[in-house]
Amino acid sequence: MELLWISPKRTQVIKMVLLLVMVALLSLRGAESRKFAEISDSFEYSAISCRAHSASITDFGGVGDGQTSNTKAFRDAIIQLSRYSSDGGSQLYVPAGKWLTGSFNLTSHFTLYLHKDAVLLASQSQDLNEWPVIKPLPSYGRGRDAAGGRYTSLISGTNLTDVIITGNNGTIDGQGALWWQKFHKGKLKFTRPYLIEIMFSSDIQISNLTLLNSPSWNVHPVYSSNILVQGITIIAPVTSPNTDGINPDSCTNTRIEDCYIVSGDDCVAVKSGWDEYGIAFGMPTKQLVIRRLTCISPYSAAIALGSEMSGGIQDVRAEDITAIHTESAVRVKTAVGRGGYVKDIYVKRMTLHTMKWVFWITGNYGSHPDNHYDPNALPVIQGINYRDIVAENVSMAARLEGISNDPFTGICISNVTIGMAAKAKKVPWTCADIQGMTSGVTPPPCDMLPDQGPEKISACDFPTERLPIDMVELQKCSYRMNYM
Repeated sequence: MELLWISPKRTQVIKMVLLLVMVALLSLRGAESRKFAEISDSFEYSAISCRAHSASITDFGGVGDGQTSNTKAFRDAIIQLSRYSSDGGSQLYVPAGKWLTGSFNLTSHFTLYLHKDAVLLASQSQDLNEWPVIKPLPSYGRGRDAAGGRYTSLISGTNLTDVIITGNNGTIDGQGALWWQKFHKGKLKFTRPYLIEIMFSSDIQISNLTLLNSPSWNVHPVYSSNILVQGITIIAPVTSPNTDGINPDSCTNTRIEDCYIVSGDDCVAVKSGWDEYGIAFGMPTKQLVIRRLTCISPYSAAIALGSEMSGGIQDVRAEDITAIHTESAVRVKTAVGRGGYVKDIYVKRMTLHTMKWVFWITGNYGSHPDNHYDPNALPVIQGINYRDIVAENVSMAARLEGISNDPFTGICISNVTIGMAAKAKKVPWTCADIQGMTSGVTPPPCDMLPDQGPEKISACDFPTERLPIDMVELQKCSYRMNYM
């Protein structure tokens, strides 16, 4: 590097030698040329953990031409890199290109990093070598699309610690159209794969990526804890079936922030198991933070709680939410037979444009995994708090429907202004089997939610104490090629 600082007084001969050396380096071909390019492709990124060892998918035979299958390359790379799990961990770099692949499993103390021009293309082959079939989730008892098993997700992991999937806004394209067609035609033997699913794991970061056209759900952390989902863009046709954005499921201590989602289903769907299977498994979702979310979903909710909530949902905090052309803002979905609970839900500062409903709580969302659910398993819906909300072009302010002999209680709505659409429903609120209060809400709510007057405008408290996931600090990590 000292040659780069040649004094202007140096001889012209030395300058010419330097020029010739640079030309020679740039003209190298073959393996040496590849190594020179890779070592110059160093970068920094933010992560919960940094790694001591690095490799590129090209080191394992990966070809980014959009046609060559890289399933074996990804699987081999992760097997090899797993050797460093107890030696500072490892990171796998996916450079610019289109990398066709079937499903692969991650390992602990591992980072998958996508270059900004890298695209992981999900294989459209439904060969079981590309998409192995695994058992249904124990808290669901069956697959969602079919009674049997389910195709493993494109990127998955089980019983892991310290896993990062990130990039400089690299892309994962699920190429879901073929799966959607088979779903609509009833030709699926197994449940469709998700894009990313991490199970029974802890310390997970999924960040700075674009996810396109998932076959079904996009991001599914399940039975896991300490999860950060940050800076994710998710896009799928608004008519695509079940393309939920982010679904924390029986998870503790999760933070979702700065995400933009356009989908055919709920942008964020909070879950914890289905009927008798979820009750038996008994693992709630709790301590969940959702902030700075932008959602477009004309047929679903910005945030849904349920309908699979039989293990319980508690302490959800959502703030600074924007929803545009979305069916409802925050929706609670449950039914007789679910059991479980949804309680201590706090929402503030929502900006909503063109909605069917702002508030929607449903006690008759009656889909069941089978006929063995307990009809006496009634859900507890309690402590649902909404405040500081502005909405415009709304067809109906609220549809709040509890369950007969099982009222939903502790509903609090304050400082809310809802501008009704030109062709809005004549009765803006419908309420049944609920209890609660309001303050400063326009248009005036139903009698079951009496207005407590302007002195209660700050009701519907939002917790001030921080959750553990909010105290997680990211490190500055770097990638520099280590020759394998």
